[in-house]
Amino acid sequence: MSRTYLITGAASGIGKATATRLKEQGHTVIGADLNDADIVADLATRDGRAHLVQHASELSGGRLDAVIAGAGLAGFAPRAVSVNYFGAVATLEGLRPLLAAGTDPRAVVIASVASVHPHDTAIADAALAGDEEAALAAAQAAVYRGEGYAIYGSTKAAIARWIRRTAVTADWAGAGIPLNAIAPGTVVTPMTEPMLASPDVRKIVDATVPMPLHGHAQPAQIAPLLTWLTSPENELVTGQVVFIDGGADAVLRGDGTW
Repeated sequence: MSRTYLITGAASGIGKATATRLKEQGHTVIGADLNDADIVADLATRDGRAHLVQHASELSGGRLDAVIAGAGLAGFAPRAVSVNYFGAVATLEGLRPLLAAGTDPRAVVIASVASVHPHDTAIADAALAGDEEAALAAAQAAVYRGEGYAIYGSTKAAIARWIRRTAVTADWAGAGIPLNAIAPGTVVTPMTEPMLASPDVRKIVDATVPMPLHGHAQPAQIAPLLTWLTSPENELVTGQVVFIDGGADAVLRGDGTW
């Protein structure tokens, strides 16, 4: 049965690969991104988030069967806080009523194995408190301290915690909507290619995200997991951060989480 999906970050990387896979399976995909998408919106801004929700409602006819919140930024810029956390939360919360009107609704956000790295608690705590100004200020303070590298992981840790807290609430589990996250390792995308092109930076990436199984991933290797998590077949998996990282989490944390 054909389903209607909305994917943010659909113009490149994992979002594009997933959209392609779903379309090949006969599904309808509404893509959102900064450019080259059905909905052009900047999720770093409140206006962009509102624009996404409004146009998603119009293009979908008021119902969605699945949402994949894939838009994200890497790097040391505080703007990543607004996209990776607040943009993702606004996407999921704003589109939840459309999911509630859909058939076998499902939602997934793309987090990262970086969520298990040491992170800036001030950024994560402010984000989870819903205070975007404070989270941005904490991120800028990290840059001033020379710790801008912690911003990305902090946003991913925060969104993973939000998923865990939110998935089991009445609005989601109570409404029959599984809500999960995936945590990829290093994926070769337009966002990561500049970093991986530098031998010195690549060494740092591989040290912080060791991937003993097959090394760096391609977007098309991530898409099948997203496809299954947002399919009707997924009836019980919710509130989970599913690592698809070539073994990075197992190397980094071992059995310390059990």
